[in-house]
Amino acid sequence: MPYTPGTTKADTVEELRDFIERELTQIAREFSETTVVELRPIYAAPKKPREGMIVSADGVEWNPGSGAGSYEYRGGAWVKL
Repeated sequence: MPYTPGTTKADTVEELRDFIERELTQIAREFSETTVVELRPIYAAPKKPREGMIVSADGVEWNPGSGAGSYEYRGGAWVKL
């Protein structure tokens, strides 16, 4: 289940601290239960690609070389996985 931020009506610093602690605990729980990664297609190359970045190209608006699919940025180029 993805994390959905809560809202607070904290009136004191203590209430705000408790709220933040609960939110951080929920975020940590969500990360620990992640079993899959979902890549949504992107339609343009990332502006600042970094070594090891993995993306899903739509293959039409943005085709890094081998059509639609997952690519990793490796050695200054997009490599299809």
